[in-house]
Amino acid sequence: MTNVTKFPLLFVGHGSPLNAIEDNKYTKGWQEIAGRIPRPSAILSISAHWYTQGSKVNDAEKPRTVYDMYGFPDELYKVSYNVPGAPELAKITKQLIQGKVEFDNSWGIDHGTWSVLCKMYPEADIPVYQLSIDGNASAEVHFQIGRNLRDLREKGVLLFASGNVVHNLSKVDWKMDGGYSWAVEFDGYIRDKILAREYQDVINYTSAGKSAELAFYYPDHFYPLLYVLGASEATDRLSIYNESCTLGGLSMTSYLFE
Repeated sequence: MTNVTKFPLLFVGHGSPLNAIEDNKYTKGWQEIAGRIPRPSAILSISAHWYTQGSKVNDAEKPRTVYDMYGFPDELYKVSYNVPGAPELAKITKQLIQGKVEFDNSWGIDHGTWSVLCKMYPEADIPVYQLSIDGNASAEVHFQIGRNLRDLREKGVLLFASGNVVHNLSKVDWKMDGGYSWAVEFDGYIRDKILAREYQDVINYTSAGKSAELAFYYPDHFYPLLYVLGASEATDRLSIYNESCTLGGLSMTSYLFE
């Protein structure tokens, strides 16, 4: 186990699943992060793609790889990321959260998790388990769950939140390299509020105005960010990676707290 007193926290804009089989500026950014932080004893992933009724945590010894995407090249479905689970840490996580949480192994390690971790830790030898996002809970509750999870930082656990600050698939343009003006505006609003540690304005993201109405129609990809903000400390050093929008309606911006 690492000797780090407070282990880093990471929110990643994961974007297209194709990043798992590509070598691009985003995957290089993820690899840079992995090379910068200590090796975690385990990884708790909070992925946008496990969006449930109520909070669930996976405590399987060998969680299955979930290929929860459709219409992509066959090569993507051949990516293998068979990591060990972390049953004991899952129990601790369940106890830490101040609210009802159920063990649930009907899911596994989805592409919000493995499409990034296969680049950061390609050996797949670090235990990984997932915590779902309760679709019934408010933004404030997700932030508070992050607060509940702070103690995991002292156990060498990497809180790894995976989503996208901007995620509007109805506006995606596969030929567009950057983002629409509203996407860039909302991504910048969230960035500035995080830099200023004004987290209530992130929780109340509609205060961004018109850009917030277009940034996403469902908050599943936005909420993972709130867990990391909740678990962070005022003394943490913040670094921003992959700051950009792509395909018109996606933000790839990632936040590392150390």
